[in-house]
This record gives sequence, C-alpha cells and structure tokens, in this order.
Amino acid sequence: MSRASFLAGAGLALWGAAFAQDSVAPKPNIVLFLVDDMGWQDTSVPFHSEVTPLNERFHTPNMERLADKGVKFTSAYASSISSPSRCSLLTGMNAARHKVTNWTLDYNKSTDEADPDIILPQWNVNGIQPVGGIEHSAEATPFVSLLRDGGYHTIHCGKAHFGAIGTPSADPLTMGFDVNICGHAGGGLASYLGEQRYGHDAEGKALSKFSIPGLEKYWDTDTFATEALTIEALKALDNNRGSGKPFFLYMSHYAVHVPIQADKRFLQKYLDAGLSPLEAAYATLVEGMDKSLGDIMDYLEANGEADNTIIIFMSDNGGLAALGRTPPLGVQNAPLRSGKGSAYEGGVREPMIVYWPGVTDKGSVIDNCIAIEDFYPTILEMAGVEDYATVQTVDGRSFANLLRGETEAEPRTLYWNTPNTWISGDLLDQGIGQTCAVRSGDYKLIYFYKTGKKELYNIAQDVSETHDLAAELPEVTERLSRELGQYLRSVGAQRPSFAADSRPCPWPDEI
Repeated sequence: MSRASFLAGAGLALWGAAFAQDSVAPKPNIVLFLVDDMGWQDTSVPFHSEVTPLNERFHTPNMERLADKGVKFTSAYASSISSPSRCSLLTGMNAARHKVTNWTLDYNKSTDEADPDIILPQWNVNGIQPVGGIEHSAEATPFVSLLRDGGYHTIHCGKAHFGAIGTPSADPLTMGFDVNICGHAGGGLASYLGEQRYGHDAEGKALSKFSIPGLEKYWDTDTFATEALTIEALKALDNNRGSGKPFFLYMSHYAVHVPIQADKRFLQKYLDAGLSPLEAAYATLVEGMDKSLGDIMDYLEANGEADNTIIIFMSDNGGLAALGRTPPLGVQNAPLRSGKGSAYEGGVREPMIVYWPGVTDKGSVIDNCIAIEDFYPTILEMAGVEDYATVQTVDGRSFANLLRGETEAEPRTLYWNTPNTWISGDLLDQGIGQTCAVRSGDYKLIYFYKTGKKELYNIAQDVSETHDLAAELPEVTERLSRELGQYLRSVGAQRPSFAADSRPCPWPDEI
C-alpha cells in the first residue's frame, strides 16, 4: 500500500471514529422535583377522572404546562410518611424491607407516639446509610452515587431527611451528591420566612432542629424559603454549565409541609375567594412551589437544555388532613379518603408527572400503578447506567417501558407496612395506626394490626374507599391476606406486639 493510500485510509478511520463519537446522543439531564406532603388534588391539574373542587381552588399553571408536555400518572403511590418514602426513593427498597417506617430525627430515638395497648417494633430509627456498621439503620447504595459514577454532576437542594442527626446520611454529600444546598437531618422547617431567618435568632443560633441551614444570605429579607431554594438551585445549574457533564438536580422542596405560613406574593386572591386564612396560606405554599417548577422550566428553555432534560414531578406522601387544617378534617384530599399517615388512598396516592423529551407523548395519561421505589431503576435506565451493583435488594421495577408507550408485562402489586404510631389518638377510622396493606389489580386490602380488622376496597370503582367488601368477597380478602402476609415475611418486615402479654400481633394471613 502506498503512503498516500495509507494516510487516506487512516484519515477516513479517524473521521469515522470522530463521527461515531459525535453521533452518540448526550446523556439527558434529569430534574427530580419532589414536593413534601402534597396531596393528590392540591393542584389545578386533575389526577381524578373528573375536575374536583380542589382542582378549582388551586393555581398551578406550571404543573399544567408540564402535564401538557409529558405524561400524567394517576395511580402513583408512596408511603404515607416522609422518611419511608424518601428512603425507598434513594434505595429502591420497599419500606417493609428497609424498615424506616416512621420519620427520623434524633440518633437512636423513635418518633413514635405512645400507644398503651401496643409495643412497637425497633424500626430503623437512624434511617438509611451509605455504609454499614450503624445500628438501627439500613445500608444501601443510593442511586445518586451510581449516577455520579456514571458521569453525572449531582445536586441536592432542599429537604433531605435520609438519616438521623449525627449519622453519615444526615449530610447528602455522603449519599452521592456533589452539591448540597440546605439538606440536613430535619424533616421539616422551622419557618418559611426570611424575616424570621428561617428559624434562627438574632445571634444566628438555630431555634429548632428544623431550622433551615445555609440560607444566611436571605436572612432579614422577605424572601420565602421556596423562592430562596429555587434561586440557589439555578445558581448550582449555572455553575455546572461548560463542565461537559449532564446534571441530576434533586429539587426537594420543604413546601408544602407545616408550618402553614402565607407566601404573601399569592395570598390575596385566595382570601378573596373566601378561603379561611389557614387554607389561603396553604394554597400559597402550593402556588409558590408551582412557581419554582416554572422557574426551573424557564431556565432550561432559556439555556437550550429543555430538549435534553427529563423532569419528574412527585410528592412523598399524601396531604395533611388529620390535624392542622381547617375543619372538617379528613376531607382535604377529596375524593380520596383521609391523608398523610393513613393507609387509605389520601395518605399514599400522589400527583406525578414525567416529561422525557422525545419519549413521552404530549398530554398523555398512564393509570398503571407505580411505587416510589420504582424511581430507582427507572432513573438509572433513563440515564443509561447499566450493570450496576448494590449492597441492597432493589424492590423497585422500572416504569421506563410505560413512558415509551409499551405494554406492561404484568401489573404491579404494591405493598405497605407501617407498624408504627405516627400520631396518637383514636384515628383508625382515618386509616391512621399500625397498618399494612396491599394493592393488587383493582383491589386493595388494609389490615389493622391492633384490632385484626381487614378492609377490602375495589379502588377502580370506589376511589373514596367507602364500601368495604371484606365480608362480601371473602375469597378476595383471603387471597390478598395471604399475598400480604407472605410478602411481609419474605422481606423481614416488622410488626407490633400486644402490650398485655407481649404476643406479636398476627400477620394478616394468620387471622
């Protein structure tokens, strides 16, 4: 071969290699926008089969905008309490397996309320951890670490609530995040108000374990916490520009968690609409959260990132309804029954929207059941992260196929276990107490450990859970009791015991 022919061939080979490299689609950016305590109907986007009075109350134009671009999930589920959901999200484990079944805060201390009739199990009060050897915790490989290993720049902004004070996971930087904005062990916030320094005194001392760290530049201003977090998140995105790395932004708002404080930018129209001051303030928390979503979407469009950025919108549990709202209580998530902390739909069914450019159909709706632990394999699949190893068993199942419009191989069965006392009082009629539950197909079975009562509902026909079918359909009740009991034992789930004789409460298939 002549030297000229050799050089020409080599040039073609180099050109071909360069072309092949350039033709590989860039990894998508991913924004996971998680809202705290947002109910299924706390939005002008209808997730029910019809528009509800709550849809008409709230103003969330940016959720509408996102739903118009992407797909709306109408049967998306999480745990009924914050920490269990967030730990399932980060680990892909069902809460029955990771055993973080109530909210975490102090090291080795339970947040359970007392129940004189029940001895509660020693659940994992210290949360999930990226390392072993920490008592009362579940070791796991966070999906964020796998994203970072796969070339992503990872940003945490807002509420963390992965582990107790003093444990590694109290700091999101140990969970795979390159940047942490304001995340710590606290599961709520002391104040949304910059005028109140987000819970710090005049000397800068935190007044509460829920005081938001890291927003000092906004102290003594009228900057609402939701707005401050959004500003900081967009700065973090700016800092990543030019790095050549795709980004993962976990925009984890403290809104709409208590305290219910009014965001003055949006208040007057809700008062003018006749809402109580408390409910008007709550509506401003929702709208401020929605503005944040819009600001992020505007940023992506202005910087040419919108067509390569996946946006996932979700809440971590149902809306507050058992306390802290304007009476009557328990109806704040209508037509769903009850709310946060409850095994009923109002406690576990969440608003969810996904926009995956070039994949999801505009304005589409998916009614297939999915669970919060399903985000783990789904996000990794979206990011092209394959052949990863984890120290934990991942219970989640990717729903990326549903986003592509493919048929589900088999329907998702969902399981819950809350052997805890979230709040005290006689609230079993609200579905709040020591419970476990299963949804299989159209049917959902709820079992109350303390009383042994079982309730069965056809969710497809009775989303409000008003008609208990347990006595009418004994074969379905028995089948789901067996499924639930077998599953709970298979993952090493915990159950309470009776205080009178320390005898464990029966599993649902033992009664």
